[in-house]
Amino acid sequence: MANSDTTPVYVVLGATGGIGSELCRRLAERPGGANLVAGGRDERKLESLASDHGAHTVALDATKTGEVDRLFEEAVEGYGRVDGVANCVGSFMLKPAHMTSDEELQETLEKNLHTAFGTVKAAARHMTGGGSVVLLSSVAARVGMANHEAIAAAKAGVTGLALAAAASYVARGLRFNVVAPGLIQTAMTENVTRNETAREASRELHPLGRLGEPEDIAAMISWLLEPENDWVTGQVFGVDGGLSTLRPLPRRSSKSG
Repeated sequence: MANSDTTPVYVVLGATGGIGSELCRRLAERPGGANLVAGGRDERKLESLASDHGAHTVALDATKTGEVDRLFEEAVEGYGRVDGVANCVGSFMLKPAHMTSDEELQETLEKNLHTAFGTVKAAARHMTGGGSVVLLSSVAARVGMANHEAIAAAKAGVTGLALAAAASYVARGLRFNVVAPGLIQTAMTENVTRNETAREASRELHPLGRLGEPEDIAAMISWLLEPENDWVTGQVFGVDGGLSTLRPLPRRSSKSG
């Protein structure tokens, strides 16, 4: 690995998921390029990221803070610094609280809140020259949605974590922001999107009339990572088709006159 003085160095956790892999593609294709350090569980997909985008890849379990810290260490050892990081690790579960087992709750917290905390901790240790940290929350942390108790609790924790970290590390030039998606069409959400009835109901919930795509979220994350946007910190960006803020009139039927 090698780095010029001007080529940014980005760490992407959850790089083998739908949003993470799209973010890697977008960052690699930015004007001037980027040095990517991509961490994830799927070794086959990591190999694709390495061959397609020149990423330095590391197989890891992001719920273990020590493995996240070692990923940052490799980035600093190889490129001299880290300019930005995005944690795209997460999970998706729809169950009311009384049907959620202790194991399911723990897994939800580990994949969403614990990975975010590990990212913040590693960034604070290794991003000594400042930079941008982007975490993923959810529209469910901003709007009461039935059967989302576990994921809403975890993602609300991510938002609180980011705001506290933004205050703690602002004097060091570290910026922390949050992207809160609506329902995004990825392999992780297939249990909803592959069912036509559930898919249509979900689509109708979003005022813009469609479900989200990985590129919708990757575009926002990429913007927050860019150094020219360095006057933005402590913010939560809803990229959710208007779900968190809009209550439009019912759509007219195509059969109506």
